[in-house]
Amino acid sequence: MTETANASALPLFADFAGVIDRALDALVAAGSLPEGLARSGVTCEPPREASHGDISTNAAMVLAKPAGTNPRALAALLVEELAKEPRVASAEIAGPGFINLRLAGSAWLNELHLIATKAGDYGRSAMGGGSMVNVEYVSANPTGPMHMGHCRGAVVGDALASLLEFAGHRVTREYYVNDAGAQVDVLARSVHMRYREALGEAITIPEGLYPGDYLVPVGQALAAEFGNQYAAAPEADWLVLFRTRAVAAMMDMIRDDLATLGIHHDLFSSEAELQASGKVDAAESWLRAHDLVYDGELEAPKGKTPEDWEPVALPLFRSTKFGDDQDRPIKKSNGAWTYFGADLAYHFQKAQAADALVDIWGADHAGTVKRIKAAVAALTSADSGTPKPFEVKLVQMVQLMKGGQPFKMSKRAGNFVTLADVVEMVGKDVVRFTMLTRKPDAQMDFDFDKVVEASKDNPVFYVQYAHARIRSTLRKAAAEGFAPSADHVALLGEEELGLIKLAAQFPRIVEAAAAAREPHRVAFFLYDLAAGFHAYWNVGNDRPDKRFIVAQDAALTSARLFLGLQIGQVVKNGLAILGVEAAEEL
Repeated sequence: MTETANASALPLFADFAGVIDRALDALVAAGSLPEGLARSGVTCEPPREASHGDISTNAAMVLAKPAGTNPRALAALLVEELAKEPRVASAEIAGPGFINLRLAGSAWLNELHLIATKAGDYGRSAMGGGSMVNVEYVSANPTGPMHMGHCRGAVVGDALASLLEFAGHRVTREYYVNDAGAQVDVLARSVHMRYREALGEAITIPEGLYPGDYLVPVGQALAAEFGNQYAAAPEADWLVLFRTRAVAAMMDMIRDDLATLGIHHDLFSSEAELQASGKVDAAESWLRAHDLVYDGELEAPKGKTPEDWEPVALPLFRSTKFGDDQDRPIKKSNGAWTYFGADLAYHFQKAQAADALVDIWGADHAGTVKRIKAAVAALTSADSGTPKPFEVKLVQMVQLMKGGQPFKMSKRAGNFVTLADVVEMVGKDVVRFTMLTRKPDAQMDFDFDKVVEASKDNPVFYVQYAHARIRSTLRKAAAEGFAPSADHVALLGEEELGLIKLAAQFPRIVEAAAAAREPHRVAFFLYDLAAGFHAYWNVGNDRPDKRFIVAQDAALTSARLFLGLQIGQVVKNGLAILGVEAAEEL
């Protein structure tokens, strides 16, 4: 394949961002632009309308005012510079000063070659600069197996972690084990019932305890180890022991459940250990020293009269200083830590080892976002003056459906549908990709019929089928004596260049999705790329000369196979970010 003199190791849009930057440098050198203008707002992206060209930039719009000139006048100067780039076929001014570029076909053929050269690293970015991001996700209470209520957040968090790594960040995948609250005491009491059952006692699980059969093996193990030592003993004698053993067993179960989705955390942080270590107390002392915690009285709740409300002095965090609507207690009147107080210390601990934090929470926790963000801003800025970036991504619940109707599965775990059951029914890849086909804060239905449907209306199938179709074509071509080759890609026409243009969006999608902390953007891109590929394929159904394999034209066949190979590579790279296998056949 012949490359232009300006071929770059950078993806096309990143490369042309440099071309635009150098054109601006030339205008500065010529005295047409003042030096030192901030260029951070200058973009290099596809036009909203494909008919307007291949690349659009707002450089003249952004820089004209600080340069003291007219946007269209500056655009005219910039167009003149950009036209000197050999890969630019035309440069035009649009509207009040946008610039649209049309590229020569060689620019897209170079990008095809770049995909082949980089292979699994195509789209990988150094944008993150090696900064450490802590992504905390799942963090379900350790009281039973994973259920579908946890699934979406688990997938979003795991895909985000992979995306951030692909974009050049270092990532810690963290699970916060909520093992210090009343729910784990309830778990211990539930296990004690199963322990007594294992010893031969007939039991009835009382209201308020966990009824699931998943606790039976835990009770049996305790019975085998301790006999009837704790069968009639006071709760104080066994509660801590049973709680510890039960939480450990539940965490083993949770790890196994997550593994069915291909999810593995780097770090499991215990709330109980955090409090026992004194780190929560240390955080309070630190906050008091920085005048961020004080002793005060909460206002009476709305609707309460002075006669109904007895004010109590509590340690309050100054969250109003950071945008919250009231200061928040970090301890209860009995001296126990509030959830907020424990979370505050936990985030303080996380921030010590990370440059940025991301939490994936269920939408039912929306009411606590403002206060925890205020706390993290306070904790991470008190010394430096600059808070560490911290985002909370809210994930809506998933409604299980079948045939368009709410679906009730057997509830072997007690009172919920387990994640393992769903993965067993439809497979890991279907579950993972489906969870990323909508924005996390949008409602989602998981229809067991639709997610396995072989149609374009099923994004999971549509994307995997694109890769499988390409692999099938390559196998068929090999059987007929054809092989992909870059030697004749100049024979590719406008339809083929259109596919390359779609694939070339991948590196900028990766960076934009990582910056926004939105892995679903990658899933959306893959669907669009798959749609483009299938549309191209379907042309060949009616026109044999447009098929990948044209028996009478070995050169054109090798070029189209090379194209298909690279499109498949981009699909594979995107699916890898999402934790989904690229199917070889369907």
